[in-house]
Amino acid sequence: MLRYSLKRLLLAFVTAFIILTLTFILVKALPVTLKISTSAGERMGFYDKQVALGYFSVIIKPETEHYKPTFKIIESFVVDKKEYFYYPRPILEQYFSWLGNIFTKWDWGTSTSLELNASAIRLIGRRLPVSMSINIIVVLVSVPLGILLGIYAGLKKNTWIDHTISTLIMIFVSIPGFVVITFLIFFFSYQTGWLPPSWPSSTAPLGTRILGYIIPVLSLSFGSICGYGRGVRAELCEVMSSEYLLLARTKGLTKNQAIIRHALRNAFVPILPSILAEFIGILGGSIVLERLYGIPGVGNIYFEALNNTPRDYNVLMVDMAVFTIIGLLAGILFDLSYGFIDPRIRMGAKK
Repeated sequence: MLRYSLKRLLLAFVTAFIILTLTFILVKALPVTLKISTSAGERMGFYDKQVALGYFSVIIKPETEHYKPTFKIIESFVVDKKEYFYYPRPILEQYFSWLGNIFTKWDWGTSTSLELNASAIRLIGRRLPVSMSINIIVVLVSVPLGILLGIYAGLKKNTWIDHTISTLIMIFVSIPGFVVITFLIFFFSYQTGWLPPSWPSSTAPLGTRILGYIIPVLSLSFGSICGYGRGVRAELCEVMSSEYLLLARTKGLTKNQAIIRHALRNAFVPILPSILAEFIGILGGSIVLERLYGIPGVGNIYFEALNNTPRDYNVLMVDMAVFTIIGLLAGILFDLSYGFIDPRIRMGAKK
């Protein structure tokens, strides 16, 4: 198990390294500009920071009247009758500077437009609590409801209750998340006025801020509840028809005793790993949901960094790193949990 765990962590590190490397190269191939409304002093301070990080270079204009730079100048400034030219370094040089800053100083760069000169990793850190709070509530709501729904449908197999629950599950699983949240906003916000149509600000009353959680939690919970319900029902129906459960009944156990002691315990073996993996996924936000509802989370900042003028590539890279690492760790936790839950499974064991 230890060898398998180390191997998976190493592969996850390599995978994340490749993904972030390709993302960095593609991102840096796009043009870099700053907001026109930003003052010259702030822009120059930003470029000086980029020079210190190794992403830009600067030269001072020689004392010649007809000097024309032979490289692509991003911007120039005149200070004390001296003209400074700032231009980006080659992408590979920026890449190695980026790696060096991360591994030696844990510096992921600064924001270029969202908050000029602010640390990109701190911007993401300020958005994480909002995404985490929503997703923690979603896990606490969807897991018990989905499991109870699946157990009830499994125990009522082939009855009208089972058919009704299974049909509703298939309907809600088939509906995309953005359709669900659009309907919830339209009905509960614009038709009835019961809930706020967008994420309340931090200065809004406490009651309004609490109501702001209902629509995003509901829209994210529907899919999870249906997924858990369908999975628990399928596993429970398979266990209920197994031979060892019939043997337990012949030994004198009642139906309820056989279900609680044997059926439910064995049906949860493939379900619990997905629950454990979902807990690590609470760090990641829903990009589409946060964008539609205006939630200031790590998902929405991805769109802000990508669609802003100019694009905030450093914040984009940190956000991509967060989603990549969360996805890889969730996959590792999902696989390793099987070995702890089911004693018959030993990860990495020889055949």
